[in-house]
Amino acid sequence: MTASSIRRNGVVIDDTFAEAFPMKATRILVTAHDIVWARHAAVSATGFATSVIACGCEAGIERELGPAETPDGRPGVSVLLFSMSGKELAKQLERRVGQCVLTCPTTAVFAGLPPGGPGSDTAALGKNLRFFGDGWQIAKMIDGVRYWRVPVMDGEFVAQEDTPVVKAVGGGNLLLLARDTDAALAAAEAAVAAMKKLRNVVMPFPGGVVRSGSKVGSRYANLSASTNDAFCPSLVGLVAHSELAGGAAPEIGCVMEIVIDGLTEADVGAAMREGMQAAIAIGPAGGLLRISAGNYGGKLGPFHFHLHKLLAAGDAE
Repeated sequence: MTASSIRRNGVVIDDTFAEAFPMKATRILVTAHDIVWARHAAVSATGFATSVIACGCEAGIERELGPAETPDGRPGVSVLLFSMSGKELAKQLERRVGQCVLTCPTTAVFAGLPPGGPGSDTAALGKNLRFFGDGWQIAKMIDGVRYWRVPVMDGEFVAQEDTPVVKAVGGGNLLLLARDTDAALAAAEAAVAAMKKLRNVVMPFPGGVVRSGSKVGSRYANLSASTNDAFCPSLVGLVAHSELAGGAAPEIGCVMEIVIDGLTEADVGAAMREGMQAAIAIGPAGGLLRISAGNYGGKLGPFHFHLHKLLAAGDAE
């Protein structure tokens, strides 16, 4: 434990920060005859959406919605999608809604963000998918908003014409360093469960957790990212710099990372704080020894989430 580290419930909290970057995002609401089919569509639409490195977007289910929370009075699911540009986000959205929501029995899709002002960005929902109706599609204006009704074999697919696109923040993260796999998974699962109680954020990796944390660059010229060897337990003593050798909690045998995307900087910070507090509650008795975060010296993005400051802000509330 260094002089600048602190302990909470026996867990070492590194004096470091998570480095995040600007993204573009939107929220869509998928409704259906019942929550089962809304969930099927949302799960499919957010598949292969863990990292913009290869997936084109990062996406996840924000929460499930009751009939009183949706435009058509049916059960639904709120989905958040993030990408590095509005153009790429629009492309991903059209493909995912077209292939995973339009195709799913009984579904409809609506914008989940308030409309922006003149000149604000939007991405198509029903605007282009209406052509699947082969000329039988019908437009409907309700309170100044255009919706499309597209005939399909179970009735109609209803889609709002477009959805607002907003500036967002991606890449908030926590590194949970534990004694073994069971402890690391327990801490990560507790942290993700706490974060999921908050709105405006998603954790896009499977179960909200990623074991293949990365660093920028590689010894292979064609790779932009590679394994974060400083946090790999099997490489202690083999790499020039290991975060797991000696120092605080040298008995670390497993590290798990949680990546957080949010609509605002405040949303990401709040989620990181909730996740840390949930993991800290497990403590060394449950095998969690240390919490850190991934950054690239401030060169990756302008949003810096300092772990000590996040916890101090929580103490002040």
